[in-house]
Amino acid sequence: MALGYLHNSKIIYRDLKPENIMMGKDGYIKLGDFGLAKLTENETQSFCGTPEYLSPEMVQGKPYNCSVDWWAFGILLYEMLIGIPPFFN
Repeated sequence: MALGYLHNSKIIYRDLKPENIMMGKDGYIKLGDFGLAKLTENETQSFCGTPEYLSPEMVQGKPYNCSVDWWAFGILLYEMLIGIPPFFN
């Protein structure tokens, strides 16, 4: 829900990883560390984020949109199920 809210507000988070997900006293999950978040109307092309969670278009230097957050979300889910990121070496 947090990513959906950010994307509806035209914000790309760009740094989704376990270290940036916290649990509040009420038991709800919250996002933290908005240092790499960016307000954008369309696409952007800056290279930033944690290497294990970067989407292919960001690594290739291509323009990207909020889809990079959904890629990182998939990586995060994989890591939660398996125990290591999918491209771990």
